Amino acid sequence: MVEIFADLHVHIGRSEKGKPIKITAARSLNFANIAKECAEKKGIHMVGIIDCASPYVIEDIEEFLKQGEAVEIPDGGIIYKDKVCIILGSEIETAEINDEGKTGSAHNLCYFPTLKDIKAFSHEMSNHIKNMTLSSQRANLSAYQLIDIVEKYHGILIPAHCFTPHKSFYGNCTSSLKRIFKEKYNKIPAIELGLSSDTFLADEIMELETKTFLTNSDAHSLPKIAREYNKMQLEGISFKEFLKALKNEEGRKITANYGLDPKLGKYHRTYCEICDKRIEGNAPVIKCNTCDSRNITMGVFDRIEMIKDKEKTQSPAFRPEYIYQIPLTFIPGLGNKTIDKLLNHFETEMTILHKVSKDDIEAVVGNKIAQNIILAREGKMHIVEGGGGVYGKVE
Repeated sequence: MVEIFADLHVHIGRSEKGKPIKITAARSLNFANIAKECAEKKGIHMVGIIDCASPYVIEDIEEFLKQGEAVEIPDGGIIYKDKVCIILGSEIETAEINDEGKTGSAHNLCYFPTLKDIKAFSHEMSNHIKNMTLSSQRANLSAYQLIDIVEKYHGILIPAHCFTPHKSFYGNCTSSLKRIFKEKYNKIPAIELGLSSDTFLADEIMELETKTFLTNSDAHSLPKIAREYNKMQLEGISFKEFLKALKNEEGRKITANYGLDPKLGKYHRTYCEICDKRIEGNAPVIKCNTCDSRNITMGVFDRIEMIKDKEKTQSPAFRPEYIYQIPLTFIPGLGNKTIDKLLNHFETEMTILHKVSKDDIEAVVGNKIAQNIILAREGKMHIVEGGGGVYGKVE
């Protein structure tokens, strides 16, 4: 068995020919650049690129394979330079009837073993989505219907950023995933926690006791890759091994979730849209304590407090440790030049965050920055909470 780092939610901003894919993502985020960033700077061994159903991206993947630096493998996935396994995915927005009988929206991460599978999925989904070239588009389907199409092409479905106030199941659609998926609930091996929640919050919900938790970056730029990630125990890097880890089969498993402290997430606490401020107070906050308005963006912490059905967190025995991780880009004093200097000496961000001693870091960038990196590693930095679309801050 080997231990690997995996980030399974990375977007593509533009195709190689400059065609828009994820409008809000950086132009530099294309298929080839993501592979190189993971291999050369991040130290990520498995990456899920979740815009691979776009016909423009499919063209890029086919060209990438022709160049000979990457190859599809029989167990699923594309191996780049023997360093990174690329899992081909697609983020699909579904229409759900929420607990009040109104229409809500939720994002679903769909992963496939081969290029052939995701091409067939893309072709079929073009009957349900107006523009398949763009990322995260709305389908005229529910997740209950979508999961059948995903399985038809040998894929798996995982609810994305499950608690965020926009485009998620718990945040926008329901207090119970079982109500949405009904008898198909057990076909979902995992959920993605999202930046504003963690294991301790999610394990206050009883129906999630059987689900594996994923911590992914949802990166919209190259530097944001691996701001959250997973450590997995596998026999090798492939789609087949990834699936076994999600299902805790044959010794494969997730051994640690590395994520932001939820306070750093941009939807952690409830935010008043009238007063333009985060609302202080005991959760759940459902209206502003200043202007009494209910024109709010409910925070993840507040939403979980509202729907939880356990008095305290009780995690199942298989649940791995959740480790609060502050990425280099969040640490005070680390600009791009300083980060590049560290990478030139220590090669990857994973090495800097997990392995290098304070003395070695200090020799490169001085005592103050070295001390900040170690404090971040040990979870000892003060955090100002985020909310309403504004990230928290490390001080």
